[in-house]
Amino acid sequence: MCKGTENGDMSDVTASFDDERFLRRALDLARQGIGLTSPNPNVGAVIVNSDGVIVGEGFYTYDGLRHAEVIAIDQAGQNARGGTLYINLEPCSHQGRTGPCASAIVAARINRVVASMLDPNPLVSGKGFEILRQAGVAVSVGLLEAEAKSLNESFGKYIRHHIPLVTLKAAMTLDGKIAPPPQRNHKNGATANWITGEPARAHVQRLRHQSDAILVGVGTILADDPLLTDRTGQPRRRPLLRVILDSRLRLPLESRVVQTAHDDVIVLCSLAEEKKKKKLQKLGARVEQIPVGTTDGRPDMAGIVAYLGELEIANVLVEGGAHVNWAALASGVVDKVFLYYATKILGGTDSIPFADGAGFRSLRDAPCIKSLSMHRFGEDFAVEGYLRDPYVE
Repeated sequence: MCKGTENGDMSDVTASFDDERFLRRALDLARQGIGLTSPNPNVGAVIVNSDGVIVGEGFYTYDGLRHAEVIAIDQAGQNARGGTLYINLEPCSHQGRTGPCASAIVAARINRVVASMLDPNPLVSGKGFEILRQAGVAVSVGLLEAEAKSLNESFGKYIRHHIPLVTLKAAMTLDGKIAPPPQRNHKNGATANWITGEPARAHVQRLRHQSDAILVGVGTILADDPLLTDRTGQPRRRPLLRVILDSRLRLPLESRVVQTAHDDVIVLCSLAEEKKKKKLQKLGARVEQIPVGTTDGRPDMAGIVAYLGELEIANVLVEGGAHVNWAALASGVVDKVFLYYATKILGGTDSIPFADGAGFRSLRDAPCIKSLSMHRFGEDFAVEGYLRDPYVE
């Protein structure tokens, strides 16, 4: 039995095994939109006739304009009449770039809607279901809600606060070291000594594909000369925005991130030398001035996150070094962590820690990771968890 709730009320209809099966299909369709919908949500829809046969389905993409349920209705045609619509997110009730989907569902004479969750947008939440119920459509809400919320957590944060969901990602040894001591003769672009294995690194690419932007400090560029690209090979609506914190504009012109810039690199600095700035801009990088930040030299992370929100960045992946990791945590902008661990121990006081800086003064001040889950990647493992609920705080 499904006991999903809407504003504290029990769902109108109990759910069956078939309901779960068809709603999982809708979630699978919604996942096909990852990378193609932001800053809007990932939505999939399935229409099933009275004989239990799928007659229409679809998923939303930003550039495709049409919403998932409208695509499914058009595909089903007259077969939608009397059927059940399965969808992972409440149908919209307002006129935006397209018309209200709740009205289209009523016009198609669909008898029943099974949905996973309310629209987190406080301006429209619940209104789509209200339109359906007033038209006599039976509505069930709450089945597979946790999966649906996880899929659209960045939308849940962005639509309510107009700032991106911030995920802090790092790979480290069991004793919390992200790199061995710096080598005096280290050459930029040298072959990387990976901490984790290939399965974990492949998963990082999936995280990048789910993100609108990746943020690092210039120290990462100087040490490793990375590309910072999405290498999944999967389609995306817009390139992964590469954001580099570089207070004194030390970014090398010959670095791979600059040499491959094509309106997808933003360098955030506080002290910009005009000649260097013009050279970077000529090579396709955008240079923006930001406030100096805190008295201890940390960048203004809250201001940076707000700036990215203005660019319609709904989610950002922080892949910084020790300094950027500490700045992000200390500023309180981190919503979520994805920390990879290799079964190695570096030890030593000169090895690079996960986060440097002053550190938190007590365990009481230290951020607490909630809703913890574990993932295994070959010999490595990862911890995923939240510092705050993107749908609440």
